[in-house]
Amino acid sequence: MEQHDKKMKAVLMGVCLLKENIAAKDASMEELKRLADTARITTSGRYIQRRDKIYPRTYAGEGFIKKCLEKTGEEVDILIFDNDLTGSQARNIERLFSVEAIDRTEVILRIFHDHARTKEARLQVRLAELKYELPRLKSMWTHLDRERFGSRMGGGVAFRGMGEKQSEKDRQRLQREIYQIEKSLAKLIKQIDTQKKQRKRNCRNIGLVGYTNAGKSTLFNSLTGAGVLVEDRLFATLDSTTRSLNLGKGRDVVVSDTVGFISDLPHHLIASFRATLKEAEEADLLLNVTDISDDDFERHIDDVEIVLKEIGADEIPQLLVFNKIDRVSVSVVKMVKRSYPKAQLVSAKTGENIEELRHQIDKNLKASRKYILLVPQTHQKALSYTHHWGRILEKEYEGDVVKMTVEMGIKEIRHLEQYVVDDG
Repeated sequence: MEQHDKKMKAVLMGVCLLKENIAAKDASMEELKRLADTARITTSGRYIQRRDKIYPRTYAGEGFIKKCLEKTGEEVDILIFDNDLTGSQARNIERLFSVEAIDRTEVILRIFHDHARTKEARLQVRLAELKYELPRLKSMWTHLDRERFGSRMGGGVAFRGMGEKQSEKDRQRLQREIYQIEKSLAKLIKQIDTQKKQRKRNCRNIGLVGYTNAGKSTLFNSLTGAGVLVEDRLFATLDSTTRSLNLGKGRDVVVSDTVGFISDLPHHLIASFRATLKEAEEADLLLNVTDISDDDFERHIDDVEIVLKEIGADEIPQLLVFNKIDRVSVSVVKMVKRSYPKAQLVSAKTGENIEELRHQIDKNLKASRKYILLVPQTHQKALSYTHHWGRILEKEYEGDVVKMTVEMGIKEIRHLEQYVVDDG
């Protein structure tokens, strides 16, 4: 994906259908501005067109785009659309207005490209870029067919245009690269997983999740004493980072900071970063970190839940953490406490209520449930595992089977699912 060293100037553009909420669209455009800032793109203006339906050729109306560019009154390098553009729409806009046209997803990809530090993250970013480019290939080469249109007759494979042939060559090249990257990622992830298993053995795991720029990295540093880079930018953290947290009495847990979430995160981006998000999937407890000073924090909580559900982590126990209370008034803190009585309200920056958060983490990790298991006496590994990880409340022998009532953590019981007859 093309990268830019100089500061680019852009106009932000969105389309709000008549059936959609204009306030939500405005909030999305504000977020797009922050994304552009993070990508080192200066915004010269932002415009929203109300329409009853999308204009197929250029997404927004051609007259509207022209008027917005004229109103800006200065040279513009890029038009950034809040909505996803097809390859043909982007090409039409560039041809009609002599300006680069990109969408929200491409801005996110540019940020990811800049922020990837480890080999794993760089491979994930490249995979996401390729999956973004693949469906847009055909429109990139249609001009070759138009230039030759009329100079030939007939149809069929033998008469395919130059553009179609070039598109097919590029498609095959991209598919080969996607295959190779997925193969390399699978091998790398296997190595990383082995290292993590050795490091996390006999430890409970906590995953920090949340909307991008909610202050997860600052909270991570505050809890663990780590020196992770903290920046007031979207997607400052791209690689997952893991550190140990001591809860007292010799009890250590593993804490992992993960990539931030964002609204309308494209499916292929979530899929490409599945390995990074695996920290959330494998956690015993998730800290859902939310910026209390953001007026749109309720939507951010919902957006995080959507992504957690998509990666299969929505059933893992959660502790909602409102961060940045140092930025809001006491009345706001009281209001949020009333609305979210089980949440923790902290300031990772000042350290306020961090000790209380540690206590709640400890309390949540100690939480376990009762299960009734039926384990054949010949299944010695399962019996040993139960005695090691569970608290045996009752045990009796029924022929060749051991019936046990045990108290065990949600994560640990997963390894004994085939033996569970009652989880009440």
